[in-house]
Amino acid sequence: MLLSQFLREDGGVQIVARDGPEAYRVRTTATLYEVAQACIAEVVPIREYIAWLGLGTAVDLEAIYAAGRMLPPVAHPDPAHLHLTGTGMTHLGSATLRAAMHGREGACETDSMRMFQLGLAGGKPTNAAAGVQPEWFYKGNGTWLVAPGARLAAPDFAEACGEEPEIAGVYLIAPDGMPVRLGFALANELCDHAMERRNYLYLAHSKLRPAAIGPELLVGDLPPHIEGTSRILRGERVVFEAPFLSGEANMSHSLANLEHHHFKYAPFRQPGDLHVHMFGSAAHSVADGIAAQDGDIFEIAAAPFGLPLRNRLTFTPRRAAEPRTAIRIL
Repeated sequence: MLLSQFLREDGGVQIVARDGPEAYRVRTTATLYEVAQACIAEVVPIREYIAWLGLGTAVDLEAIYAAGRMLPPVAHPDPAHLHLTGTGMTHLGSATLRAAMHGREGACETDSMRMFQLGLAGGKPTNAAAGVQPEWFYKGNGTWLVAPGARLAAPDFAEACGEEPEIAGVYLIAPDGMPVRLGFALANELCDHAMERRNYLYLAHSKLRPAAIGPELLVGDLPPHIEGTSRILRGERVVFEAPFLSGEANMSHSLANLEHHHFKYAPFRQPGDLHVHMFGSAAHSVADGIAAQDGDIFEIAAAPFGLPLRNRLTFTPRRAAEPRTAIRIL
């Protein structure tokens, strides 16, 4: 099942569900966040709860998308309680991608390569014990979560910004502190690769950029093998197009291991919080020498996730000198 949300003309949020090409309104005025809360409270899977609510009239999701009314498939009413995070060096192509971006194709003893090798050796434990922990990063809170079709706005101090096509898990923390996975979505984890390239210790800074997910949330298990396509459209031209692979069959870590090493931290198990946790990328245009420009449209598609994720990149003109942030002293 695929679930999505759009903004109705009356300003309300409408949930949409589909199991095939046709999409239908779910008979509720609740948001998906509220529906998920009800499912947790009543110990009912989302699919069963949606069936109980019932489906209404058919909708044209492509038309809604084109009209700019799609919303992230799930959001928190208080954006400060939504956490955008992720992991790196988790895919079988990750080490090559990172080395190419840094111009070190022949370097086999970098910290990145060692992290990747650790994942290959211990990222998929066969017993109940936790495996090796992955590279982890923080992207921000819900104020940086961007809807499908909306602008991915680079801050005025950005040196450059490029796409990273990923799969994200979406989680709601239950009243007892247990993380509950709602589903999976396509994600564009925008990064400032130029800043990262200057010095790898700037990786944390480079990740503090907007991210988009959706348009649809895949409810159920993630297929072990996912084939997708990432493109950059510049006007009428396709300036970049490349396949990407994801799913556990193409990863050096299991999903269970990535989830464990995120949610083992107590601050990430606060009841009512939402988490969008991105599982890493194995392809992006920067490694191919492409520099995204203002107005470029990123398009990320993979068959299990329904509609492609499209967002336009916008840059705020950089100033000659970055002004220092003003601080008030009480």
